[in-house]
Amino acid sequence: MSTPRSVQRTYLVLVLGNTLAASLIWGINTIFLLDAGLSNLEAFAANAFFTAGMMLFEVPTGVVADTVGRRASYLLGTLTLSASTLLYVLLWRLEAPFSAWAIVSILIGLGFTFFSGAVEAWLVDALNATGFAGDLDAVFARGQIATGTAMLVGSVAGGFIAEQAGLGVPFVLRAVVLIVMFLVAFRLMQDVGFTPDRTAGFGAEVKRIAGGSVEFGWRVPAVKWLMVESLLVGGVGIYAFYALQPYLLELWGDPEAYQIAGLVAAIVAGAQILGGVVAPRVRARFRRRTSGLIVLALLGALALGLIGTVDSFWAVLGLIVAWGLLSSAATPVRQAYMNGMIPSRQRATILSLDSLMSSAGGVWAQPVLGRTADVWGYAPSYLVSAGISALAVPALALSRRQHSPADTAGPPGGEAAELPDAMAGATGRVRDWSASASRAPGRAPG
Repeated sequence: MSTPRSVQRTYLVLVLGNTLAASLIWGINTIFLLDAGLSNLEAFAANAFFTAGMMLFEVPTGVVADTVGRRASYLLGTLTLSASTLLYVLLWRLEAPFSAWAIVSILIGLGFTFFSGAVEAWLVDALNATGFAGDLDAVFARGQIATGTAMLVGSVAGGFIAEQAGLGVPFVLRAVVLIVMFLVAFRLMQDVGFTPDRTAGFGAEVKRIAGGSVEFGWRVPAVKWLMVESLLVGGVGIYAFYALQPYLLELWGDPEAYQIAGLVAAIVAGAQILGGVVAPRVRARFRRRTSGLIVLALLGALALGLIGTVDSFWAVLGLIVAWGLLSSAATPVRQAYMNGMIPSRQRATILSLDSLMSSAGGVWAQPVLGRTADVWGYAPSYLVSAGISALAVPALALSRRQHSPADTAGPPGGEAAELPDAMAGATGRVRDWSASASRAPGRAPG
């Protein structure tokens, strides 16, 4: 029988395993692409195709999570991501043309969409179903700590393995770990707190998901402005992380010091751990969640700007720590705020839409920033990144102006269940949709 403790334990195991697998290549991914003969523009365009794949498949894989089950969605994600990662190695060995990288990057995006929304929605609704009465911010903070720990181990190991055994070996190990996670999830992850709706056809379900996304997401102003923020900064974080690999090697003076590149991911991982630790304290410092998010966003943009200003290796390392800490501290607060504004029945749908908006940000921002790096260098590209990040602050302020109960309240699930009625005046047809909807709730860089 599932309990709040067992649900959280399973969630942490899934987060640890997924992040460990993914982070084995995070410290060397850009170097891997450049080593395959791609330019900066092509390397970040490949990343943009990854995020385009996430955009393309968010809704279809959301249907899988809601009609087949979140456990099934997770299992499909491990298999898809494992196979597409091995295809990346094949392209590297063949020094394949960019078109092949674009196609496989889309497939990697498909693999991640099977995870996005489904795991987070599974956690929240399973906690509600098992009587969890704690603070959701704290649960997500523990997930953040687990993510940072796995990323620290995986990124350091990936950089070391790449330097000792070759750039392709961490990618092969990632595929192996994902297969292990398939077996773990098959044993531990059970759908709790919802019943998949298999009565509607695929097309009807896609239409219903699209309607739910609009009704409970885009037409709810506080949620809409959070999604606009994702659209603006979704690609900046991915670019800033991956561009640090060659940028630090440039500052260090040795283009083959792959462990230095792995150090980037390790530092960000350590910052994630600290961010998870301090997130509840950050939340306690502000009466409203949006106040904390705005302050952290401003400081994060400042850190990116300074990374593009100084030319000292050690100073940039310190700024990476600050940027990673600020971003990581904001994540659990934002997750709790978003989940507090959406009803259980549409949770995965709206989380997937938010992720889709973030992916859309990656589609436009990464090629722009990659081209900036090709023309003017990595440092100016970080100044541009800072400017884009600063644009997100007005969106957060507009979300704050809606005075959502989730901005100040702490409960994880009960509030979300009541919130649609409270927002009926703003959305117009919330009660009608909620009464008629029969779909059950069902979503990193590559």
